[in-house]
Amino acid sequence: MVTWCSVFLVAVDIRKGSPTLGKWFGVEVSAENMKQVWGPAGFARGFCAMTDDVEVQYKCTGIYNGGAESAIRWDDPDIGIAWPVKDARLSDKDRNAQTLKNWLASADSEKFSYEPQVVLSR
Repeated sequence: MVTWCSVFLVAVDIRKGSPTLGKWFGVEVSAENMKQVWGPAGFARGFCAMTDDVEVQYKCTGIYNGGAESAIRWDDPDIGIAWPVKDARLSDKDRNAQTLKNWLASADSEKFSYEPQVVLSR
């Protein structure tokens, strides 16, 4: 019997001025369903392992810079992510993360703003 590894991936819009600021999207992905999630710049990303021995790989558009890394609370009620687990085991980083409201008040948030697309017609 094959046991598939499974993870719940989430992306949250953190772009100031965005009409979907604070909204989230989540989906279960596995080797079996072969789904992927694209979390573009301006979206916080997180995951919840739903089985043991899960491996998550990120494909990035730039070089990783740990000094620029931040965290938003996984259980922030203003976001309201419907995580598929009740008793999560958290890293220290996740346990000590700030709310989206506090993050939006920080200088770091100024780097992520919504830019409406201009459509030109002839």
